[in-house]
Amino acid sequence: MPLTVILNGQPRIFESLSSPATLGDLVQDLGLRGDRVAVEHNGEIAPRTSWNEVRLEENDRLEIVHFVGGG
Repeated sequence: MPLTVILNGQPRIFESLSSPATLGDLVQDLGLRGDRVAVEHNGEIAPRTSWNEVRLEENDRLEIVHFVGGG
């Protein structure tokens, strides 16, 4: 069964993930580089070191921001 979360304010279905997926699984599924993003999970900043332990549930709220370099 696919996992649905609220990602940056929008419902998003992840066909390739099913519960119990972790935050690390989601970041990988999105193709993001872990050292370039910050993640808020249900209103709490999720430390990168805990991503593989944070279990995602249906309709969890996530905010993901990318760090962009430049000058």
